[in-house]
Amino acid sequence: MTAKFDNVLGTIGDTPLVRLTKLAPRLVNVFVKLEAFNPMGSVKDRLALGIIEDAERRGTLRPGQTVIEATSGNTGIGLAMVCAVKGYPLVVTMAENFSIERRKMMRFLGAKVVLTPAALKGSGMLAKAVELANAHGWFLCRQFENEANADIHSRTTAQEILSAFEGERLDYWVTGCGTGGTLKGVARVLKAQRPQTAIVVCEPDNSPTLGSGIAQARDADGSPADSHPSFRPHLMQGWTPDFIPKLTEDAVTLKLIDKIVPINGVDALRCARELARVEGIFAGISGGATLAGALQVAASAPAGANIVCMLPDTGERYLSTPLFDGVGADMTEEEVDISRSTPSARFDASVPAPAASTTAPPTLSEPVATTQVADFVARVLSDAEQPLVLFALEWCEFCWAVRKLFAQCKIPYRSIDLDSAAYQRNDRGGQIRAVLRERSGSKTIPQVFVGGEFIGGATETFDAFRDGRLQALLTQRGVLFDESVRVDPYSLLPGWIHPRR
Repeated sequence: MTAKFDNVLGTIGDTPLVRLTKLAPRLVNVFVKLEAFNPMGSVKDRLALGIIEDAERRGTLRPGQTVIEATSGNTGIGLAMVCAVKGYPLVVTMAENFSIERRKMMRFLGAKVVLTPAALKGSGMLAKAVELANAHGWFLCRQFENEANADIHSRTTAQEILSAFEGERLDYWVTGCGTGGTLKGVARVLKAQRPQTAIVVCEPDNSPTLGSGIAQARDADGSPADSHPSFRPHLMQGWTPDFIPKLTEDAVTLKLIDKIVPINGVDALRCARELARVEGIFAGISGGATLAGALQVAASAPAGANIVCMLPDTGERYLSTPLFDGVGADMTEEEVDISRSTPSARFDASVPAPAASTTAPPTLSEPVATTQVADFVARVLSDAEQPLVLFALEWCEFCWAVRKLFAQCKIPYRSIDLDSAAYQRNDRGGQIRAVLRERSGSKTIPQVFVGGEFIGGATETFDAFRDGRLQALLTQRGVLFDESVRVDPYSLLPGWIHPRR
């Protein structure tokens, strides 16, 4: 039966456990918990809901107050969803070296993203969040130390695992370690109710902050005093910040961890790729890393053992990272050969002329522009208040490339979208095109005019921008724009337009 929810927040949690049928050893059961099934695609959706609703109950988050948090991305995406539903403005601080997809998703959901220098690492973005919260009176989530982070995993993630293995053995639970919320929240429940379950924590082999045994230096308020001495930059985004979070330290102090497994970045990439290509499961680098740890455990586990491995997010968060190195947008040699194995729809063959028809095609009469339409075009092109005019189609990619150029340079313009609903009655859009053909001698769209002077279509406009003619015309007409922008306008065209093999 399909469930119904009052809003998207009701879909958080209750993610599936899936047994691996090919990657795991034959006599051992490895189950992966697919946190990508959360609505924003990661385990951090749980954290976001837990922290915000806890703050609401405690009264520490006021209606309409701005929420702020430091995040590598997934927490910010989850918070952006929760804040969108509940009506809180959101600002996130994020080190510049985390994947671009994450910051775009947060901004798409309405959040503001403040980037911090990569050289300052996780502690830099955390310090910036604290500074902004104190300066503006914003609510700081404090995901690395907020007990609400661990609590929601005790209430949801742990209970889902226990329910799935009711009446069955559960030998190992394998997780990575980011904020420590999943680790502390799940591990304390399993230790209480399934003490025979071994808790296995994975961390980067080149950044063994837990495995080093060195305690985290802290200021009087409990915040990290400095980067942990064993921290090194690593591949697994969301894992192991440059300090040991308070929630992680709690798990160590409470002796919840049975084993720490170091994971090599190459193994993390390999496992993420194999997971996709062999099991059909799309996970990120941190998921591949956790699976690498689970497979290490499985290699020496007794026959019949059940292992649960956390997969924190989806691979879509990593399109711009090394996970997708070698995955091209253009056809490979093998794909070209497949294309050439049959004659049609090939890039190396001319398009055949259409077969002759025994039935004459209907003759379409050219629209005849009324005086009113001709006058409308004349008024638009002579409007001194808005000298730059773009005659366009709403969803034409060439038109959108021109719009992108104007937007990047903050150039004000008027757009007449000839195929929009506003210009459909009496084929008003077609009549305007007839007037433009008469005026410019061109049938193509877009058409760009400055002060009534025809510049041309997309390529002519780009060329005019490249050589400075467009900017000079705009300046002559008193149009203010950002003259500091340096962009190759041809880079704004869609990829399929560029030459391909």
